[in-house]
Amino acid sequence: MVTPATPLSGQRMLALDALRGLAVIGIVGLNVHAFALPGPAYYNPVAYGGDSAGDYWVWLASFIFIEDKFRTLFAMLFGAGCLILLEKGGAGAGRQAWRAHFARMAALFAIGLVHATMLASNDVLRAYALAGLAVPLLTGLSARALIAVAIGLITVHFGLGLTVFGSAMVDFHVNRSGSDALLWAERNFGSDPAQLAALLEQGREGFAERIVRRGGAIPAQLTTLVASLPLNLAAITLGMGLWKAGMLKGEWRTFRLQRLAALSALAALPGLLALAAWQVTQGFPAALAGAAALVLSAPFDTLLGVAYAALAMAFFGAENRVTRTLAAVGRLSLTNYLMTSVILSAVFASWGLELFGEVSRWQAFGIGLVPIAAMVLWSPPWVARAGQGPFERLWRAGAKVLS
Repeated sequence: MVTPATPLSGQRMLALDALRGLAVIGIVGLNVHAFALPGPAYYNPVAYGGDSAGDYWVWLASFIFIEDKFRTLFAMLFGAGCLILLEKGGAGAGRQAWRAHFARMAALFAIGLVHATMLASNDVLRAYALAGLAVPLLTGLSARALIAVAIGLITVHFGLGLTVFGSAMVDFHVNRSGSDALLWAERNFGSDPAQLAALLEQGREGFAERIVRRGGAIPAQLTTLVASLPLNLAAITLGMGLWKAGMLKGEWRTFRLQRLAALSALAALPGLLALAAWQVTQGFPAALAGAAALVLSAPFDTLLGVAYAALAMAFFGAENRVTRTLAAVGRLSLTNYLMTSVILSAVFASWGLELFGEVSRWQAFGIGLVPIAAMVLWSPPWVARAGQGPFERLWRAGAKVLS
C-alpha cells in the first residue's frame, strides 16, 4: 500500500509500485465473496453458493493461489513503505519521525474504521494500522533478524490458532457430533440454516441499518483485530526484511529472484494442495474449513506471497506497458482498495443491484473482474494528471493534522 508522500523515483520505485498494484488487484479475487455471499461461504464452498463444478474449481483456485497470498503481499509492501518513510527521515529525525509515523497509523485506522462501518466488514486497514505501531521498534534490526521475527510471529499465529480450532478438529475426528466446539464451527464456517438465514437478512439490510449495526459492533471487532495482529505484523516485518535485503529494492539479479520464487512455491504448493485435498475428501466439514483457511494454511500462504513478490520483481525489472499500468494502480492502491468496496457494494448491497446471496461462487468471481477493469482503466490517466489519488491525499492530510 502506498504511504503518504512516497516518492516515485526511478526504476526501483516503479517496480515496487507495480508489485503493489498486483497486490491490490489480487485481493479482489477473494474479497468479492465477502460482498456477494454469507460469511461462512467465504471459507467453505458448500456453506452457500457452491452448487456446480465451476464453483468448486473457483474455490480450489482461490484457496491455492489467491486466499491470503495477496493479503500477505499487500502487508509486505505496507511494511516496506513504512520503512522507506522512516529511513527517509534519517537517523537524526528520531522522535519527529516516530510521531509522523504514528500519525499516519492513526489516520489510516480512522479511514479503515469508516470503511468497515459503511462498506466492508473485512477491512484490512485497521489491522495494518495497529500492527504498524510496532514498525519503529523494528527498524534497527537487520534483514536476517526481521525475517526471523516474521517466522516467529507466524509460529505464534499458528499456535494461537490451534488453541481456537483444536477442539473442533479433535471433536470432528472422534465423531463427537453436537459438541460445543463443533456447533461453534458450524455457525461460523458451515451451513447452519438458522445462521445462514440471519446472515442473509443482515446482508440485505439498508445502508442506515448497516451503519447502526456495525457502529455498535466496533468494540467487539477489536477482539478480531487483535487476534489478527501476529499474522499481519509477520507479513509487515517480512516486507521490511526483504526491503533491507535488497529484494524489494530491485537489487537482486533475475536468477536469484527466480530461484527464491521457485523454492518458495515448491515449499508452499504441496502443503496447500494437501490441505485442499483433506477438505475435499472429508466433505468440507466446518471444523476443518475454518482451521485450514485461517490457521493451517498461513505458513504456505506467506511462502507463496514471497514467491509472487520475487517473480514479479524479476518481471518488473524491465519497464514495459504492463509494468507502467500496474505501477499506476499501485500508486493509487489505497484509493483503488476503497473504490473496489464502493463498486462491489453497488452491485451486491440493498442500495445497489441487490445481488447479495443471489449469485454462485463462480458468478461472484466473474463480477470481481469489474473493479479490476475499472482500476486498470482509470489509474494511468489519473496518475498522469493528478499524481496521488483522492484517498492518498486524505490520508496524508489526516496524518498532518494528527502530527
